[in-house]
Amino acid sequence: MKRSSGVLMHVSSLWDEYSVGAFGAPARKWIDFLADMEFGIWQVLPFCLPDECNSPYKSFSAFSGNPYFIDLETLKNDGLLTADELETAKQRSPYLCEFDRLQNERLPLLAKAASRFTEWDKVDAFLKEQPQTAAFCRFMALKKANGDLPWTAWTVDTPDSEALALWQFTQYTFFTQWKALKSYANSRGISIIGDIPIYVALDSSDVWANPTQFQLDEQHRPRCVAGVPPDYFAKDGQLWGNPLYDWDRMEKDGFAWWKERMRFMTTLFDGVRIDHFRGLESYYSIPATEKTAKNGKWVKGPGMKLINALREVCGDKLLIAEDLGDITPEVDQLVKDSGCPGMRVLQFAFLGDPDSPHLPHNYPANCIAYTGTHDNNTLLGYVWELNDADRKQLMAYCGYSGEHWNRSYDTILRTMFQSHAGTVIIPVQDLLLYGADTRLNTPGTAEGNWRFRVTREQLATVDSAKFRRWNRLYRRNQK
Repeated sequence: MKRSSGVLMHVSSLWDEYSVGAFGAPARKWIDFLADMEFGIWQVLPFCLPDECNSPYKSFSAFSGNPYFIDLETLKNDGLLTADELETAKQRSPYLCEFDRLQNERLPLLAKAASRFTEWDKVDAFLKEQPQTAAFCRFMALKKANGDLPWTAWTVDTPDSEALALWQFTQYTFFTQWKALKSYANSRGISIIGDIPIYVALDSSDVWANPTQFQLDEQHRPRCVAGVPPDYFAKDGQLWGNPLYDWDRMEKDGFAWWKERMRFMTTLFDGVRIDHFRGLESYYSIPATEKTAKNGKWVKGPGMKLINALREVCGDKLLIAEDLGDITPEVDQLVKDSGCPGMRVLQFAFLGDPDSPHLPHNYPANCIAYTGTHDNNTLLGYVWELNDADRKQLMAYCGYSGEHWNRSYDTILRTMFQSHAGTVIIPVQDLLLYGADTRLNTPGTAEGNWRFRVTREQLATVDSAKFRRWNRLYRRNQK
C-alpha cells in the first residue's frame, strides 16, 4: 500500500441548495478541493437507503442507493424537472441536512421526474445486471401496496405499479450519476473508499428475498440479534437488533449472497471498509428477547472462509478491516491472515494503555490511521473534553510545548501525517477544526445524528497550502 492520505466525509454533508449533499456540481468542486491539497482518497459512508433515524448503517437493502443523493439540477437539465419545481425544493438552511423535508417532499418530487422519463430500456438493462437492486425495487413497491408494513405482515402480493416505477427510476438514476462522478474523481487522482455495514435489517429486501440465510424461526422472527457488548461508547452495549447470518447455511452455497454483495460494492468503489470486521471472526449474539446488549455471547464466525470467497470477486481491490472494539488475539490473527489493513484511531490512544496500538509510533505500514471515525467526537471536541492528565500526555506525545493547548491542533495533525501508517484519513470536521457540535454520530443515541453539512464558504477557510505541503513532505501524495 503506497503512502497516501484522504478525507472522510459522507455525501450527505456536501453543500448544495436542496437540503442534503448530492452527486452534482458541488461534489465535483469537493473533488477538486481534495486534489488541490494532493489528498488521494475520499472516504464515504454507506450509500444505501437510510433508516428512520437517518442512519446509513441500517437499510431496506444492502444493494440500494439513497435517492436523496440524486442531483436535481441534472434532472432539470435533462428536462425531467422544471425550474419552479426546483425552486420549491430549495433548502431553508445550508448547515444541516433537512431530513424532515426530505422524507416528506423528495420522493414525490422524484416521482414527477420518473413520470416524464422515457428511456426505460436503459433501466431494464441496468436492473438485469443488478438483480438484487431489482429485488429491492419490487420489495419497496410491495411495501407500498401493503401500507408500509414490515414484510412479515404482508398480505398483498401485487406491487404498487407507480411505486415500482419510481424506485426503478431512482436506482437507475442514482447509479448512473454516481458512475459519472466516480469517473471524474478517478480522473483527478482521487480514489473512493466505500463502506459495508456488516449486518442488514430484518425488514429488508435482503432478508425478504433470502430468509434461509439468516437465523430466523418459522415465523421469520430472529432467534438472536446483533450488537456489541458494553464498551467505550455505551455502558449497556449497543443492541443493534439486526438478524444474524446463518453462516453454516451460507458456507454451503459458497457464500453466494456475500460474494454478490462484494461484487456490487467493488463496482461502486475503489476500496471498501468492512464495518465490524471482528464479527467475521466471532460475532456477538444477543437473545431477541433482551432489552440491552449486556447478556449476549460471542459465537465463532466464518473467518478466512468468507475472506477467501470475497477475494474471488474483488481481486486486488482494497479491503479495510474495521478492527475496533473488543479485539482478541484471534481477531488480530484474522486481520493478519486476511492481508487487509486494519484501523487505528488517535482518540483511542490515550485511554491508559502505554502500549496501545492506537499510539502513532505503533502504527504498522499496513493500516489506515484516523484522528477519529464517524462515531467519534471531532478532534477539537475530543481535546477539549479530555481530563487534564490525558491532555498533558497527548500534548507531550505530539511535541506541543506551548502554554495554550487549544493551539495544539496542527501539532496533533502533523503527528498523524508523519506516522508510519500507510494511509491517514482526516474527517472533514478536523480539516476545519470544528467542535463537538458538528459531531456526525453518537453511538447508542437515536436523535440528532447524521445531520452535519459544510458550506463552500467554510471550506474556503481551510489552509490548503498546509495540507498540500504535508502531503508532499511526508510523501503521502503517491499515486
